[in-house]
Amino acid sequence: MNLGTVTEVKRPRSADEIGSWRDGYSWLAGGTWLFSEPQVAVDTLIDLDALGWAPLTVTEAGLDIAATCRVVQLHDFEGPADWRAVPLFRQAIDAFLMSFKIWNAATIGGNVCMSLPAGAMISLTAALDGVCTLWPREGEPREVPVVDFVTGNHRNVLQRGELLRQIHLPAAALSKRSAMRQVSLTKFGRSAALLIATVGDGGADFLLTVTAATPRPVQLRFASCPTAEELRLALEARLPPDAYFDDVHGSASYKRHVTHYLAEQIRAELA
Repeated sequence: MNLGTVTEVKRPRSADEIGSWRDGYSWLAGGTWLFSEPQVAVDTLIDLDALGWAPLTVTEAGLDIAATCRVVQLHDFEGPADWRAVPLFRQAIDAFLMSFKIWNAATIGGNVCMSLPAGAMISLTAALDGVCTLWPREGEPREVPVVDFVTGNHRNVLQRGELLRQIHLPAAALSKRSAMRQVSLTKFGRSAALLIATVGDGGADFLLTVTAATPRPVQLRFASCPTAEELRLALEARLPPDAYFDDVHGSASYKRHVTHYLAEQIRAELA
């Protein structure tokens, strides 16, 4: 879609070139959502491509995913042999409600910043203990866990003009065993529930992340793999019936039912 209100496109070589923020500015990464509908309040796009951020950086500490990393780049990532959770990347990407053609343009940062309940990259990075590095227009960079970054449907902690620089996935999380389940009302529909669990060796540090069924990511952590009853009680305590997201992609009662059903499947697989 042509954005008829846009009169200027800035291509900074450094984020510092963008000083004070004003109404009408918008960061541009992949643009797959930005160009999908009118943006009447936007007159200036700030293209992040020229910043030249490496899409994926492997270190001893883990994996740094640049906000401008394309979905296809994460999909094709292999990773060190001992990072047992890497297959989750493709599983989560396959849950996207998008054509594979969009993968070549859509970015990981864009999906996270959209902050939709069914944002598959939110599900993935939250489940792997991801931490966002945020660059405000003024002040020092700050770090926020992905699970705290999203605060509700299409809401997050970004301040005016603030930029998501990268998401760090720690090696400890990437080395854990994992399991994922996703369900939609239709075969290629938006996720009604997407659950991921990770667990360390010997069943230690069991972490269940619930997304899509809830307005924001919800995590339940256990010192060791819980029993079916322990998991059920924890889900009921953390997610009462009114905590589920009710929309055209599934009623709250339906999402509650499938969340419990899928959580037990995952627990049994990893036990």
